[in-house]
Amino acid sequence: MDMGILVSPNRRQFLGGGLVGASILLGGCSARSSSGSSVSSTSAPPGAVRQPGSRPFPNLAVGTDQVPKIEHIVVVMMENHSFDNVLGLIGRGDGFTLGPDHRPTAKNPDGHGNYVHAFHMPTECQTKGVGNDWRVAHEAYDNGTCQGFVTSTTAEAMGYFTSADLPFTCGMARTFPIADRYFCSAMAQTDPNRRYLIAGTSLGLIDDTFPSALPPNGVIFQQFNTHGITWKDYYSTLPTIGIFLPLLEDHTLTSGLAKIDEFFSDAAAGTLPSFSLVEPDYGTQSEEDPQDVQFGDQFMGHVVNAVMSSPNWPSTMLIWTYDEHGGYYDHVPPPAAVTPDDIPPALKPGDPPGGFDRYGFRVPSGVVSPYAKKDFVSHTIYDHTSILKTVEEKWNLPALTRRDANANSLFDMLDLDHKPAFAKPPRLPAAANPTPKAGCLTTGAGVIPPPSAVSKA
Repeated sequence: MDMGILVSPNRRQFLGGGLVGASILLGGCSARSSSGSSVSSTSAPPGAVRQPGSRPFPNLAVGTDQVPKIEHIVVVMMENHSFDNVLGLIGRGDGFTLGPDHRPTAKNPDGHGNYVHAFHMPTECQTKGVGNDWRVAHEAYDNGTCQGFVTSTTAEAMGYFTSADLPFTCGMARTFPIADRYFCSAMAQTDPNRRYLIAGTSLGLIDDTFPSALPPNGVIFQQFNTHGITWKDYYSTLPTIGIFLPLLEDHTLTSGLAKIDEFFSDAAAGTLPSFSLVEPDYGTQSEEDPQDVQFGDQFMGHVVNAVMSSPNWPSTMLIWTYDEHGGYYDHVPPPAAVTPDDIPPALKPGDPPGGFDRYGFRVPSGVVSPYAKKDFVSHTIYDHTSILKTVEEKWNLPALTRRDANANSLFDMLDLDHKPAFAKPPRLPAAANPTPKAGCLTTGAGVIPPPSAVSKA
C-alpha cells in the first residue's frame, strides 16, 4: 500500500476532499447479558462521572461479550449535514414544524431586515456557501436560539433536501429506527468530530489541523487488537486512522486497512469482522459540499443492501450517521456535554469562547439490524462517542475518555428479547442514480433562495 499521500498536512490532500456525549448517566447504563436479558453496568456510583479506564461491567473480565446476538457492528459515517437538512421532512422524529401551507416554519434573520425561511434546495448540488468551523457553529447557536445560521454564513444554511433528493437515505430512516437527539461531538469541523469517533477526544483541536500527539489512551482499534476483536477499516480514498498521522506508521493498525471493494466481497461471503468502519470516497460520495448529495445516497444504498443481503445479516448492527452539521440549519440547540478530558480548545484570536462541555448540532443517524425496533424513534442523547460506548458495552472495554465513559450506547434502538422484527430484510426504496452535473464538484450550482423563502422581519 502506498501511504505517501497520507502524511500530507493539507486536509484537502489528505481527505481527497473531506475525511475523517452523551448525557451523564447517573444511575448506570444498560446492556445485555449472555442470556439476552437486560443487565445494569455499575462502573461508577450514582451521581458520579465515570472516568477513563472504567468498564461498563467492572465485575466482569475485559473482552467479555455481553451482546452475543450481535456479532458484527458496521459503522458508516457520512459528512456535513444536520438532522433538519436531511430528515426534517420524513415525518418521523423531531423535524420541521409545518405551517398551514405544509411548508417548514423555520426561519433565520439575514442581518438586513429580512428573514430567510427554510427552503427546498433547487438542486442536489451544493455550493460552498455554508460553513462549519468553530466560529460559524457558535454564531449559529446564538446562545441557544439557533438564529445565527444565515448571518454566520449565507442563506444556503436554510436549505434542505427531501426524499426525492435522497430516496434511499430517507426511506431507510422511515423504515428502521432513527435517533432525533444524536448530536455531533463538538461545535467544530470534520476532523475533530471524527477523532471523537475513534478516540473520544479531539485533543483540544477545533479545526482540520493535525495533532502533535496521540490520545493518552489510544484509539478504539488498539483496544480491539489488545483483546482479540477482529476489525477492518474499509476505505475508499483514505482511512480514518490517518486523522492521527502517527497511527499510519503502526503496522498493527495498518494491517486492519482494506479497500472498499473488500467490504462488499466480505459481506457477500459472510466474513465480515466483528467491527467494520465503511468509508465513502471523500471527494465524491461523502455528501460534503459542494458534492452532489445523490452520490452519497447511492453509496449508502450499496452499503446497506450489501449488509442486508449478507449471510452475516442475522447478527449484524449497522450504525449510520454524519460527522457534523456542515453549517446547515437545525432547530434543536445542542445541550451540555461531559468534557472528554482537561485539554481546552485551541482557540485562535477572534474565535468565540467556548469549551468541549457542549455538543455540536444534531446530525442524521439511525440503526439498521434484524433486531431493530419497528416504528421507533430514540429521543436518547447520543454523540459519536455513543458508538464507542456501544462497542465498550458489548465487549466490556475500558473507556478512552470521560466522554465515552458517560455516553449512552445505541442498544436502546434494538430489541434483543423478542423475535427479530426485520429477520427478513425489508424492501427499501431504490437509491439515487445520479449523473455528474457540470460544476457540481467545483463550485456548486449556485443556490439562491427562491423569493418565497424571504420575508421582511
